[in-house]
Amino acid sequence: MKFFRYVHNSLNGLYVALYGFVLHSFKSMNRKIKSKFPVWRMKEETAEHVRQAVLVFVGMVLPLSLAYVIGSEIMFRQNVLWSMLWAVVVYFYSNFLPDIPSVYRKKKNGKDNNDIPWYKKYTLLLFAPLLIWLLFCGIRLSWRTTDTFHNFKSLAVYGAFLFGLGFIGFAGFPFSIADIIKILFFQICGIIGFLAHLKVDQIW
Repeated sequence: MKFFRYVHNSLNGLYVALYGFVLHSFKSMNRKIKSKFPVWRMKEETAEHVRQAVLVFVGMVLPLSLAYVIGSEIMFRQNVLWSMLWAVVVYFYSNFLPDIPSVYRKKKNGKDNNDIPWYKKYTLLLFAPLLIWLLFCGIRLSWRTTDTFHNFKSLAVYGAFLFGLGFIGFAGFPFSIADIIKILFFQICGIIGFLAHLKVDQIW
C-alpha cells in the first residue's frame, strides 16, 4: 500500500512541477512579446498537455526506458542510464515543442501570406530553445511564418533532426548495434512526445 501511495505522490509531484515550469515559461515568453493570449486559456492548454505528457510517460516511455536499460545491460553489458535520461528529457521537451515557435508566428490575414523560406521556418522549430534564449537577451529575429508546426511534416523533419543529434551524441567508433539502439531510442522518445502534443490538439 505504501508503495502505491509513493508512486501516486511521485506522479502528482511530477505533474505539479512540470505544470508550474511550463506555465511559467510560456507566461514569460508571452510577456516578452506582449502577447494578448489570455492567461486562463494558457493555463487550460498547459494542463491538458502536461496531463497527456505524464500519462504517456507512465504508460509508454517509462516501460520502454526500463526495457532499454535492462536490455542493454543484458545484451551489450552497457550502462545506458545517462542516454536514457537524455531521451526522457527530450520526450518531455517534445511534448511542448510545437507551441514554442509561436512567438514567431504571423496570422493569415489575406494581405501578406508569403511565408519565409523552408530553412528559416524549420530553424524556428529545431533551434527553438536557442531562439528563445536570444529573445530574452533582447534579440528577436524578424522572421515570421504562418506555419503552426502542428503537422506530420514538421514531425518528420524533427525526427530526422533527432536522429542526427543522437548520432552526434551517442555514436562511437567503431559504430556498433548498441550505438544504433541508443540513437533510435533517443529519436523515438522525441517522436512520442511530439505525437502526444498533436494528439491533445486533435491533429490525429
